Amino acid sequence: MPNIGPIEIFLVLLVALIVFGPKKLPELGKSLGRGISEFRGTISGEHPAPEVESAETKTADTHA
Repeated sequence: MPNIGPIEIFLVLLVALIVFGPKKLPELGKSLGRGISEFRGTISGEHPAPEVESAETKTADTHA
């Protein structure tokens, strides 16, 4: 696998800037950072994994 150099990183950031615009880019960075932080915390055991409710549980709760 080839190494990613500074030119490739610059091109990716430039394309992201063109696609998303300068106002949306900081929000995307913050949400990406939070996601990575939560992922690392869940993997290391610092944060408990979120419980996922199944569709059966939701329908049983609404009909009760």
